[in-house]
Amino acid sequence: MEWTLTELRYLLAVVDARSFTDAAGELGVSQAAVSRAVGKLERRLGERVLVRAPHACEPTPLGVELSAQARRVLAEVDRLDELARNHHRVLRLGYAWAAIGRHTTPLLRSWSGRHPDIELQLVRHNTPSSGLIEGHVDAAVVRTPVAGSRLDSVVVGLERRLVAFAADDPQWRRRRALKMAEIAKRTVVIDPRTGTTTSELWQDGSPPKRFVHSGDVDEWLDAIAAGQGVGVTAEATAAHHSRPGVVFRPVADGPPIPVHLAWWRLSPPPGLTDLVDEVAELYRSTR
Repeated sequence: MEWTLTELRYLLAVVDARSFTDAAGELGVSQAAVSRAVGKLERRLGERVLVRAPHACEPTPLGVELSAQARRVLAEVDRLDELARNHHRVLRLGYAWAAIGRHTTPLLRSWSGRHPDIELQLVRHNTPSSGLIEGHVDAAVVRTPVAGSRLDSVVVGLERRLVAFAADDPQWRRRRALKMAEIAKRTVVIDPRTGTTTSELWQDGSPPKRFVHSGDVDEWLDAIAAGQGVGVTAEATAAHHSRPGVVFRPVADGPPIPVHLAWWRLSPPPGLTDLVDEVAELYRSTR
């Protein structure tokens, strides 16, 4: 069987109007066109779907079942139409932990004024690609390189590396900055999937002896607030996730963290060039 959307729409119009004439009026076509479409459908099925009468028509049992399925099919088609209409009007920007930190709000404010035809939406997705590879976003903020020959990325800025620890930490609470060697003496809480901290960060070959894994930024902050360990992160985390009981301080000798924007190479989203330029300018303006 080869179904056509026109036949299904015409059938539903007749079922709802209970009249070929009224259905044709609703559809803006001739009654003959409606009759031909329904008749063609019935010939392929080999069975009537409508019982005709002089002043009204009713669906047969098969017609009732077919109409119910047709409504579901056309509802899905309507959703596809909506997706197609909105595809070039929404730019979904994924991030795993902290978007672009203190620059996030200025970007959203300026973008809406400069690009009224493209809505910029932030989507948090805790995967290494910030939802890009999974198909949830059109572009993504990532702070570790994204693997894949089908992806492109560009560095739009650099961020300081911070250490996070419990506000009542007896040794560190009065410190203004700390060093990597001092952090190595503590238990370090990390997110091995999307975080920027690994043992390789300690280039002198003396990494912390113990790492504790967390599942996302909220678990990471909870563990640190409870004094179960300390964390090393990008400065954007402090801007996005202030938490009572957690203090952030600069890591004096910590290497900066590059911030990348990534996208599908063969399918760059609308507005991508402007997004890259505007994010890069925000980072340049606060050096």
